[in-house]
Amino acid sequence: MAKEIKKPSIIQGLLVFFFISIIFYFLLRSIFVFSAQYGRLEKILATLVLMAEIFIMFQAFGYFITIFRMNKKKLTEPNISILKNFPSVAILIPARHEPKDMLENTIISVCNLDYSNKTVYILDDSSEEKYKKEADELAKQYGVKCYKRNSRHGAKAGIVNDCVKGLADKYVAIFDVDQCPISGFLLSVIPIIEADLKLAFVQTPQFYSNMDSSKVSFASNMQQAVFYEYICEGKSTNDAMTSCGTNVVFRREALLDVGGLDESTVTEDFATSLRLHAKGWKSLYYNHVSTFGMGPENLGSYFKQQNRWAMGNVGVFRKVLLRLLKSPFSLRPIQWFEYMITGSYYFIGWAYIFLMLCPVMYLFFNIPSFFMNPVMYILAFMPYLILSVAIFQVSMIGRHYNIRQMLKGQLLSFITLPVYMRAALFGAIGIKGTFQITGSGGSRTIPYINLWPQLAFWGINLSAITWGLNRFLYEPTAAMAMNMTWAAYHFILLSSIFYFNEENQLEYGCKKLQRRVKFEYERIAGLDNIEKLGQQTWNICFNVILPEQFNKGVILMCKITERNKEIIIFDGTVLGFSKLIFGGKFRTTIGVVTIPEKNKERLKEVMR
Repeated sequence: MAKEIKKPSIIQGLLVFFFISIIFYFLLRSIFVFSAQYGRLEKILATLVLMAEIFIMFQAFGYFITIFRMNKKKLTEPNISILKNFPSVAILIPARHEPKDMLENTIISVCNLDYSNKTVYILDDSSEEKYKKEADELAKQYGVKCYKRNSRHGAKAGIVNDCVKGLADKYVAIFDVDQCPISGFLLSVIPIIEADLKLAFVQTPQFYSNMDSSKVSFASNMQQAVFYEYICEGKSTNDAMTSCGTNVVFRREALLDVGGLDESTVTEDFATSLRLHAKGWKSLYYNHVSTFGMGPENLGSYFKQQNRWAMGNVGVFRKVLLRLLKSPFSLRPIQWFEYMITGSYYFIGWAYIFLMLCPVMYLFFNIPSFFMNPVMYILAFMPYLILSVAIFQVSMIGRHYNIRQMLKGQLLSFITLPVYMRAALFGAIGIKGTFQITGSGGSRTIPYINLWPQLAFWGINLSAITWGLNRFLYEPTAAMAMNMTWAAYHFILLSSIFYFNEENQLEYGCKKLQRRVKFEYERIAGLDNIEKLGQQTWNICFNVILPEQFNKGVILMCKITERNKEIIIFDGTVLGFSKLIFGGKFRTTIGVVTIPEKNKERLKEVMR
């Protein structure tokens, strides 16, 4: 018997009021925009603002209608029967220039899957001999097969397709090299896909096991939670769940039916899902975390990930529109709606940035764009704003997430808007651009010169607030106050760029020294093999502000003097650093390498 998951009902009432507030707000906005007596420039600007608002609320509507649908009816889990026969499964691990230890961890995980009829393949697409040799060694060590190809095409999708063509297995499971499934993964998923001959694939969620290693990994995991909770469940109920490219089991017959994974885009999973649904295949999302992966740990890797996803999705969105024009009946209306929502999402960068600049234009140039009486604006907009925030938070609290966690995910999304703008533009016009910004030395921070778009918007809003305060002294109007409030709100959100960038690898999990102690140091030597040392080597670590830069691996003789003149001496190694934007100093993470046993507890006592 299918198990029913009960949903909270308080959200349904809030959602009804939310949809009413959207209708009410846009009726008033439209009336004011098209009846206002302003010049052509202001009218054009106001129309563009209205279009940006419509797009944002279209995305919000898609999310909240999913929540409404998921709370209106009880969600039933698929029956998982005990397998009598074990159909063959090929487990593919695409890899290209991956760290050996990471690849090895994934191989160990898939080899330990509790499933008898499986064959593991390393799809090695490396061009450097070092990585080719490591893949061969791991394949021999663990008794798995290493697949290589002569000509490289289509990146990950290409090597998967080349391999799948030569397989005879009924199912194909794909895991990225940083994903480690638990032992019962296949025993849970295979019975589901076996029960429905038209089911092309079963997608499962992922969880970042390194979410506590940095502020970025924590916040990005919160973003994943929003996607893998309500959004994926809603898509699955509409038979519009798209593959995420990893932690997924495909029916090999279905893949071959659509010519394999789409090799024309970097988001081959999304594009292939469209092909499968258009040919009548079904998909399903099984919301049980059975795989643990590694999320981006700094802004450089996070922005690169988001740029790839955004550029690929927008590129596929063009295919969605083209297919809609050519074959409007190839998908059901609700499926078209889901693909439109997903494919167009990353235009959110352009919409939000445009809305962010509206208060700036008013404060600097007195150019209006809303044409609404401030009192009417508050009465119309505030219900929508309050209800949307309340529904989002209540829905995620129902999934055991708190407000602070969700806020960090939203802040990270906001400072990524310039990345979305660039990626959406390139994806829309078909440019295959690259994106790479990294720190140097032992630093995991991005040089602020490379974050100039975020800092430019940050500075523009700060200047607008300053100028607005000056104007408010002479023009104390409600409109002036309202626009300054929005500029201040955007300024605060953009200020989180410093929160996410001013850290190094272990800083997030390390403590600080108390202010009452004095810290002194002297350089001893460098540690060349720091990467090979285990975490137990520095089971005590702390952050301290130093006037000079030390690269990762430098050994320092450290001296801490307590208020009572007691002294703690130990050797520490620099684990990383980040340069403070003001003052020219360096926040440095130091791991304790050698310390007398009697001093360990005393050192912990002077940390906070």
